[in-house]
Amino acid sequence: MKVKKAVIPAAGLGTRMLPATKTVPKEMLPMVDKPVIQYIIEEAVAAGIEDILIVTNRAKSAMDDYFDYYPELETRLNQAGKDRELYEVRKAADLANIFYVRQKETKGLGHAIWRAKRFVGDEPFAVLLGDDIMRADKPVTAQLVEAAEKYSASVVGVQKVSTEAISKYSSVKIAPLEQRIFSVLDMNEKPTPEQMFSNYAILGRYVLTPEIFNILENLNPGYGGEIQLTDGLQKLCRRSTMVAVDFEGRRYDTGNLKGFLEATIDFALEHPQTGDWLRQFIQEKAKFI
Repeated sequence: MKVKKAVIPAAGLGTRMLPATKTVPKEMLPMVDKPVIQYIIEEAVAAGIEDILIVTNRAKSAMDDYFDYYPELETRLNQAGKDRELYEVRKAADLANIFYVRQKETKGLGHAIWRAKRFVGDEPFAVLLGDDIMRADKPVTAQLVEAAEKYSASVVGVQKVSTEAISKYSSVKIAPLEQRIFSVLDMNEKPTPEQMFSNYAILGRYVLTPEIFNILENLNPGYGGEIQLTDGLQKLCRRSTMVAVDFEGRRYDTGNLKGFLEATIDFALEHPQTGDWLRQFIQEKAKFI
């Protein structure tokens, strides 16, 4: 079981980041010097992914343009001797084989994944949510791919969250397999504290078998009247092997303002061009707060 394909659902309307996302896709908001979605694609590539499908909508053609060549700009940069800038522009276009399909109706995450059926075919594939940035020594997707290949199973990425926060996520019922890896027995979407199975929540990374598509195709609308991926995964884990990886790394929800700012600051502190300056700037600011 080799995982060489990935799907990035990026068709959401970005309502948590308005008004900026009225005309700019939330995935294209700049985080330090790159758009959010480039970090996600780089994580996939670092995990051995070769082909990536981005599920978009009619308002997100900017992503298609960004991961393409721009001859006029590249010629100008070359003539100006801006080799570093030229390298970075070309690098974005050459990261992977990137394809696009539109989710023509906003019908939920499960429906967005189902739109990838023809692209995936009969292969296992990774799913990286377009809002979630991961900062880890070992790419989170790589951690999940290793577990998927070891157990020949679908995998969900999980971490513990507070009981108060569990209602924002999907809670999983688990049994231990080995260190940081569990067997998934059941799950539910946005449970109350009384309904939750555990404090382990699914957080934005998956490796799935193509069996999920037949389930999603015949799934009734769930929470919010949408086709929920969690409902499909619940059916999948009851009929096939599924494991959960308590992944090592920090997850940022860049789909909301606080998470976006947290990620921007942390990544800027690590960036060679901004780290020292920002650290000093924060220290100076703190004196007057």
